[in-house]
Amino acid sequence: MGFLPTYKIVDHYETKTLLMFLNLVAGVSIFFFGYDQGMMSGVNNSPNYATRMRFGYGNEEGGVVVTNSTRQGGIVAIYYFGTLLGAVAGGYLGDKLGRVKSIAVGCAWAVLGASLQCSAMNIAWMCCARVINGVGTGILNAVVPVYSAETAEYKSRGMFIAFEFTLNIFGVVVAYWLEYGLSYVNGGYSDVRWRLSIGFQIIPLLFLFAAIWVFPESPRWLVKNGQTEEARYILQRLRGTETDEAETELQDILHIVELEHENSKLNSYWNMFFGIGSGDLHLGRRVQLVIWLQILQEWIGIAGITVYAPTIFSNAGFDTDKSNWLSGLNNVFYMFATIINAFTVDRFGRRMTLYWGAIAQGIAMFLAGGFSRAQINYPDNTSWGAASASFIFIYTSVFGATWLVVPWLYPTEVFPLEVRARGNAFGVIGWSIGNGWLTLLCPIMFNHIGEKTLYIFGACNAISIPIVYCLYPETAKRTLEEVDFLFAAKTPWAWDAEKEFKRLSDEDRVNRVNRPVGGAKAHELDNLQGSSAGDSASSQAGSVMNAAGKD
Repeated sequence: MGFLPTYKIVDHYETKTLLMFLNLVAGVSIFFFGYDQGMMSGVNNSPNYATRMRFGYGNEEGGVVVTNSTRQGGIVAIYYFGTLLGAVAGGYLGDKLGRVKSIAVGCAWAVLGASLQCSAMNIAWMCCARVINGVGTGILNAVVPVYSAETAEYKSRGMFIAFEFTLNIFGVVVAYWLEYGLSYVNGGYSDVRWRLSIGFQIIPLLFLFAAIWVFPESPRWLVKNGQTEEARYILQRLRGTETDEAETELQDILHIVELEHENSKLNSYWNMFFGIGSGDLHLGRRVQLVIWLQILQEWIGIAGITVYAPTIFSNAGFDTDKSNWLSGLNNVFYMFATIINAFTVDRFGRRMTLYWGAIAQGIAMFLAGGFSRAQINYPDNTSWGAASASFIFIYTSVFGATWLVVPWLYPTEVFPLEVRARGNAFGVIGWSIGNGWLTLLCPIMFNHIGEKTLYIFGACNAISIPIVYCLYPETAKRTLEEVDFLFAAKTPWAWDAEKEFKRLSDEDRVNRVNRPVGGAKAHELDNLQGSSAGDSASSQAGSVMNAAGKD
């Protein structure tokens, strides 16, 4: 590939500076993801678009009267069929070609899809274009979070990805306010209102496609593919040459890769989904956890709030212009709330973050629905509508501080290196199912049961609490190499996972002193590692991987 630039950012920067650049380039992809998802709210409100796609027509205020909510929701939802296909492709490409090349492929697909969307002339054209665009998004979403997780330090892995998702919501904000401004062009009836909104996403995609080639490949993927010296160099630049942290991390990765190569059954999507051949790795359990966590993330209400916020504010008694303005302001609060996540998701852990988020979000959804009903019953008292809008603001802020990041972070942590991109792809599949299902049903639910839709979202928040408590073990402050033994327990319960983790850890610390790793005795590595959480990662995982190989 002679066209690739010879300049590599890893040769010029190291440690925190290099990690910052990696964080930013991954954030561009996540920005595109947020923009692409958020733009359909404004596109659906364009009279020209509604008329061309034959699901509605314009009203006197420049908004849209929907005559076919199923068609409107279907055009939005078919995009998620594309993301599902893209996730499957991205998981395969990410493990086969590497993280960097796969990101470039995802950009190319997304640019093609965006170009076709913004030039669409009818509903069939638009649906095909949205599927193609979705394929690109699915590839990027399957690979970019894995790339981030594999280059970040394990103690701050959550913060690393959380900062990227601040840019995700910044993408939603940009989409919304760009469309709000375009709604004044020609009284809102111009096709520029929706075509320019869709075409804008090509800009970050082209930037990402050009920039990604100067960034280093994931050192974990390099080790898996036999490029150990290059991986060592990249790890030294990421962790610093003044310490032995890079070499210790490399030895853990080497040991895991050696064990995983003995278990070729792990490579198939089919085998992963059903847990065939994975033994004590319990890959089927992990797949189900990441799929359903993403589906839960959508059904606790965020998909409906993001795409149909103007409808919700209209139900609360606000006119079209004020509903649109409030929706945009809500997204700004949402964006700033994500910064909280970056500073709490590692400190308090994934489980606690999900707990307090679900409690606060559930309360907010029930109260927003109740105040909306009060506004409908007593239209002369505008304070009910204001109260409803306030709780929508509270909901989105809490979601940004809690549930936004964890369902995307968790799948990057819980799968073995051999299948990590494919494992993360299952998370994107769950997100695609949850989003597609909900965006298809949302316009129907809002049309038929109005504000009661918010009660459904509130109930889903309540249901999520015991699910997380019982089934999702904690991954915070644990290295990617030691997460395998969190899932070694015979039962799916989180408390059994923690007990088995502790048992394997205590047992291994007794046996580890006699195990040579990379030419050094384990007790010599102890002196390098101190008491870090990754002390016994490779040897603990070895016992689990060996058990898997006996299956």
